[in-house]
Amino acid sequence: MTLLTPKTQSTILVIDDIAENIDVISNILNDEYEIKAANQGILAFKILERFNVDLILLDIMMPDMDGYEVCQRIKDNPKLCHIPIIFLTAMNSQEDEQRGFDLGAADFIAKPFSAAILKARVSSQLKLANYAKDLAKQVHERTQELAVSRLEIIECLALASEFRDNETGNHVIRVGEYCRLIASKMGLAKNTCDLIALTAPLHDIGKIAIPDNILLKPGRLTEEEFKVMQSHTEAGAQILEGSQSDLLQAARTIAISHHEKWDGSGYPKGLKGEEIPLYGRIVALCDVYDALSSIRPYKDAWSKEQVEAYINELSGSQFDPTLVEHFNHVKDDFYQILQEHKDEPPSA
Repeated sequence: MTLLTPKTQSTILVIDDIAENIDVISNILNDEYEIKAANQGILAFKILERFNVDLILLDIMMPDMDGYEVCQRIKDNPKLCHIPIIFLTAMNSQEDEQRGFDLGAADFIAKPFSAAILKARVSSQLKLANYAKDLAKQVHERTQELAVSRLEIIECLALASEFRDNETGNHVIRVGEYCRLIASKMGLAKNTCDLIALTAPLHDIGKIAIPDNILLKPGRLTEEEFKVMQSHTEAGAQILEGSQSDLLQAARTIAISHHEKWDGSGYPKGLKGEEIPLYGRIVALCDVYDALSSIRPYKDAWSKEQVEAYINELSGSQFDPTLVEHFNHVKDDFYQILQEHKDEPPSA
């Protein structure tokens, strides 16, 4: 049995096995709300699958599936749990009310009830539900705004490091996408793959602290100059430290650890094996792949085969051997990313 009264306002589902009770409730609320009704739990769930319901009035004593079970199933369903439920029943002991509230009911009205009480309670719960929806929407919109702002900060910081270096914008894009590919191949969660892809472009942010005569030197660096160049890892960590943002915390980890080597011969801390943070190990491999594959003022690009052979040759010394295995499964995808985001040829 289903009563459908076309309205443009909130929709209320009445669940009661006695037709007369449904008629009484419908007559009271019919002028203000769209009423749908079910005389058993199974039919109620069919209605909930088809229609958007704003509030449920639920009897407890029903055959097959009582009101408590209906309430429990609704609250266990992620798609329905937000719907407020008012128990409307003759079972009005303190224990009955407590059980209903424990199951997630919003209110409890004892039969017999007055029309005024029913209208007031229904109106109150709908207002609370609408307020919760509006609040959730505002929180979502604000969260989206903050997410966009954080991404813009990341992009601006990455751009700042590009201005100081011979690297290109496409380099940081490619490294981010290589990292996403490796992380995905490892079976990491999508949000983790996205996180490393977004923060990997900041791996060399510390180079903005390196003097031009060293950073832009066309020839080989002296031992002292190389020590200064190495300090870009710690400078990057200092730039990014202190933030509670998961993005900037990940970026800091990458900045300070992407020149560590699996055998402990890297810098700045000489970390070895899994002492090196996973993000740093991933970026280390991806950064070297792109550097070797790309033309620079001081070198030609290596061939695809040369780069792949080099990565495998240094497996277990410079690079995490497990990551190299994953790389070998997706190396053709690496090359495709390289081709899709080619650098512009240098101007004459």
